[in-house]
Amino acid sequence: MGSVTADEMRRIEEAAFRAGSTPEGLMRIAGRRLGLALARFSPLPGTVVAYLGKGHNAGDALIALGVLREAGWRILVRPAFPEVAWASLTRAVFRGLGEVEVVDRVDPEDCGRPLVLLDGLLGIGAHGPLRGALAQLAVEMNRLKDSSGAKIAAVDLPSGVDPDSGEVSPGAVRADVTFTIGVPKRGLLRSGAVNAVGALSLVPLAELPLPAEGDFALISPQSLAAGYLPRPFDFHKGLAGRVGILAGSEAYRGAAILAATGALRAGAGLVTLHVPQDLVERISNGCPAEVIVRGYGGIEDLLDFSYDAWVVGPGLGDLDEARSETLMRLLERGSIPCVVDADALNAVARKGAAGRLPEGHVMTPHPGEFRRLAPDLADFTREFAARTFADRSRPVLLLKGARTLVTVKGQALWCNSTGTPGMSTGGQGDVLSGVIGALLAAGAPALEAAARGAWLCGRASEIALASRRQSEESLLPHDTLDHLGMAFLDWRERAR
Repeated sequence: MGSVTADEMRRIEEAAFRAGSTPEGLMRIAGRRLGLALARFSPLPGTVVAYLGKGHNAGDALIALGVLREAGWRILVRPAFPEVAWASLTRAVFRGLGEVEVVDRVDPEDCGRPLVLLDGLLGIGAHGPLRGALAQLAVEMNRLKDSSGAKIAAVDLPSGVDPDSGEVSPGAVRADVTFTIGVPKRGLLRSGAVNAVGALSLVPLAELPLPAEGDFALISPQSLAAGYLPRPFDFHKGLAGRVGILAGSEAYRGAAILAATGALRAGAGLVTLHVPQDLVERISNGCPAEVIVRGYGGIEDLLDFSYDAWVVGPGLGDLDEARSETLMRLLERGSIPCVVDADALNAVARKGAAGRLPEGHVMTPHPGEFRRLAPDLADFTREFAARTFADRSRPVLLLKGARTLVTVKGQALWCNSTGTPGMSTGGQGDVLSGVIGALLAAGAPALEAAARGAWLCGRASEIALASRRQSEESLLPHDTLDHLGMAFLDWRERAR
């Protein structure tokens, strides 16, 4: 299910009107769902200030304010223009809102926390740089974000970001999260827009259906039809899958522990962690009791083990030529899906052996590892590089980054919607590898396992920050692990 341009979005809306929807009806549904989505994203009520332009985006924001007021928020309105200049439907919504504070400045010292600024200045009909009062309010929002810890939530798209190209105009709003209405706008998914868009949340409307096909798609519970069903009551560990993990070294014992814990938290029935023989006791002492820790003398000792999925690479350290070749023998077996991460990726890169990996595997490079795998693609955009690499190899590619990309040859490029800068800490990738391994072991196809794993880890980190017990600076991989259960629930309930 793909993303759309502004013109395609307008055609979807026109089709909805021909089918009997009205602009007012769509606005009320969109605004209410926007308010509910905001409340889930920031569950502790504080102060929300709606920055309003003239159009229907402002109407969506006003309806959302009513929902947030019912949830205990203090609501303020900061308009760019006099009410007489607003669209008639937006004026009607404002008058129906009842008593509301209209302010000509926002003093953060007078506002309860969290302080959320709702960007309802412009919609998809606007292009080019912001001007006049709109530009001034965008500057004000960005200043409050930088100086007072305010969070910015954009309605449909951040004002000043082109909905088609993702070009960010000078002075554009820099949102922490963008709630895109109905269907993802193509420009919001582009890597060049990430610092203005922030996290992405899809606000679904049945009246504005997602397109059935597309080459650039958003990973979200609404767009990826998988992982919704609860386990049947007679479920048992054999059905949950067995994960084998080859990870860890003297310098990187924690990587093995995090990967194994990630697999457990993602539902694996049995997790067996293979580590160097002389590290068994020390790594066992740091692992959850549920993890089986086995020592090995050489990688060749593992070739006869059979699991439902392998996770190979976290914290392995540098491998010599002989060990690298033995590792390739393990990775080349196509009968067992495998997550290929970290030092396993580096070994593959040194041997120029990405083409030797079979279908059903998932490669999870960060940008540095990807440059080693495909140095000829280093100067291209992330989107082009990911597509090109996938077209000339067989495994699923998960390219980590602020907007993680997932793709495989012949399929769409999927763009993750969750995450936070707080995930910029060593160990988060190890957790992700374990999570994907558990999903593979449970029978998920590789593309689905990679996409859902990226979403779940990003969402778990968002939830950890929303509790306000952690900050972007203090967030640890263990915080992501601790909140994975809530992320699974959000996916199943389509609550993000």
